[in-house]
Parts: sequence; C-alpha cells; structure tokens
Amino acid sequence: MTALKDVATVALPQLCVSKIQAHLRAVGQQGYEGMALWAGVQRERHFEVTEAIIPQQRHIRTSDGVCVIVPAEELHRLNVLLYKRNLKLLAQVHSHPGRAYHSTTDDAYAVATTVGCLSLVVPNFAREAFDLTRVAAYRLDSEANWAELSSAALARLITITS
Repeated sequence: MTALKDVATVALPQLCVSKIQAHLRAVGQQGYEGMALWAGVQRERHFEVTEAIIPQQRHIRTSDGVCVIVPAEELHRLNVLLYKRNLKLLAQVHSHPGRAYHSTTDDAYAVATTVGCLSLVVPNFAREAFDLTRVAAYRLDSEANWAELSSAALARLITITS
C-alpha cells in the first residue's frame, strides 16, 4: 500500500483553489489568519484533491500577532467526515498578514499530521490571486519536521486543473 509520503503528483481543481482563496481573503479583510484543508483520494503515487474544506475556526489577534485555531470538536468532526467519505487529508492552507513562512506555532499545532502532508502558507492575507510560486510550502517528513519545498518542487508536485 502506498503511503501519503509517496505521492509524487497532485491534481488540484481550480474550484478548490478558488473556494479556499475566497475564505482566506474574506477572513484577512477582517485582519485575521484563515485556515482551510484539501482532501481527496490517493491512487498509488497520484493524489486527486476532491474537496476544499473550510473547518470551523476561531480567529485570534493579540499584541504578539494573529493565529487561527480549529477546536478539538471540529477536528473530531473532520476525522469522522474523512473516514465516512473514504478521503485522505493532503494539505492545510492558511494565511499570514505579511510574508509567507512556517512559524513555530504552525509547526507545533498543525492540523495535517500524516507524514507526507503539505502545509501551504499564503502571504498578505490572500489579497493577491493564488499563485503556487508565491506561497511558502512545506511537507511533513518522517522525523515530524516540516521540510520546505522550493517553488520548482511545488510546481512539479501540484497541477491546478480546470
């Protein structure tokens, strides 16, 4: 059986990109980070994203900055949903107010926690059009570290489809 870490190509429908971008931008216009997920089906080394999921979330702003939290009950609901639909969680996508990078909070409190999962960070509260070359991308490795992916590696991995 092929594991998520073995995925070499991802088909990502533009509709899933647009849904998440709209959510991140709307939340960002209020001055908060937003969070969304991509789920779908894996066939050997190919992954097809079939759903963009906007989980219930709490947006927080403090003197230290902003963050987004997905409550425990929602995480449970998502796990049940994925199980019942026979889907795998491939990626978490969230926004930052400025530059895109994986913070220590992003590292410690990820929603996508299976080796091979992706974490994409969209800059500037998603004000610009979604562009794989502008996001910061990371993949969870077997030592539970988020390894940064170059723009070229991300472009080889993900194809946005119509």
